[in-house]
Amino acid sequence: MKFNKLKLIEPILKALEDKQYTEATPIQAQAIPLILEQNDVLGSAQTGTGKTAAFAIPIIQQLYQQEQFESKAKIKALIVTPTRELAIQIDDNIKEYSKYTRVKHTVIFGGVKQEKQVARLRQGVHILTATPGRLLDLISQGIISLNQVNMFVLDEADRMLDMGFIHDIKKLLALLPKQRQSLFFSATMPNNIVTLSNQILKNPRKIEVSPVSSTAETIQQYVYKTNKSDKKDLLFHILENKDIDQVLLFSRTKHGADKIVRNLKKQNISSAAIHGDKAQNQRQKALSSFKEGKIRVLVATDIAARGIDIDKLKYVINYDIPNESESYVHRIGRSGRAGENGIAISLCEPEENAYIKDIEKLIKKRIETVRENPYPQTDKPMNNEEKKEFEKEKQRRKNEYFTNKKKRETQGGNFKKQEKPKRFKRR
Repeated sequence: MKFNKLKLIEPILKALEDKQYTEATPIQAQAIPLILEQNDVLGSAQTGTGKTAAFAIPIIQQLYQQEQFESKAKIKALIVTPTRELAIQIDDNIKEYSKYTRVKHTVIFGGVKQEKQVARLRQGVHILTATPGRLLDLISQGIISLNQVNMFVLDEADRMLDMGFIHDIKKLLALLPKQRQSLFFSATMPNNIVTLSNQILKNPRKIEVSPVSSTAETIQQYVYKTNKSDKKDLLFHILENKDIDQVLLFSRTKHGADKIVRNLKKQNISSAAIHGDKAQNQRQKALSSFKEGKIRVLVATDIAARGIDIDKLKYVINYDIPNESESYVHRIGRSGRAGENGIAISLCEPEENAYIKDIEKLIKKRIETVRENPYPQTDKPMNNEEKKEFEKEKQRRKNEYFTNKKKRETQGGNFKKQEKPKRFKRR
């Protein structure tokens, strides 16, 4: 459906035209009319479906039609989301869609000093996008009042619960006016999410678009079967293809992400990591550099990647295969967005073969194995005894690392660095 058939006001249509958006995605076509009619909405949609515009556009329109813009703006719409990156991304979208209106907006999140955020709030805003921690902090300081809120959005609810924000959400619900329109979006709908939605929504209209078990038809999926010890060299081999000029690469752990970046930089491949241990300014700098094409490879963990929305991103690489099949769908959904073509490449070591099978069951599709592979998989998956030995050795090395680190810190860096432990060998 075209946007001009959705009863949108001229200022919003003009902003959409500037972005060359003419056709609404399925979730936008379903959600926008329902929200404009002031229904509560329960939306299930995977990443890359245009979900942000589905709630941002009708919120802007309602405010534009309701507000008296002469007086100082009060917070009328509150959007709560789990990560800083996603909060910033939502606010950036609101900026684009509202630029021909007088609707004021801002974003707040932790990890940075609050002064600039507070100054913007005191100028008055209609739409506030926030992460839970900073929002509750500023409410406790008396800087933010939710008394005037009549539209509330809880976005990425499943990830919110995964990150332990359930108590914060319950605190916020107690502070919100009872009379309000509520919009609830989640990529997955397990029982705990359904229970939470029942506490927030009143007679909601339900929308489900491309459930999490499906991947976009525009994404080509490939897997390289290799050994754990060869993954690094296989990645270098893949990146010899200069057509892969902008790639989002997923690592299972923060430590792993940093290690991958170090290895890439040794090969003169411009890269940066984005994860929870990085300062907010570091994360934003890395993301901006990636969007601007200054960095070729952005290495991310799953949680940090929520909110990364890059127009026409073509390549996603799974350096580690996720053990949760749904995470695979979310990861590769960063490419092939809004009808664009995407390519997802996975590097699979023996211990991850079972994960690939689980993913194929979920998406009901075989992932094509690349045959022209200079680093083929020759190792066998470990048996139970080998797994126990491996985990034991891994824990020993981890303990030794942190013990040595602590000694170096307490002795002012004079502690002699021990030899690197020998690698675990398969039998």
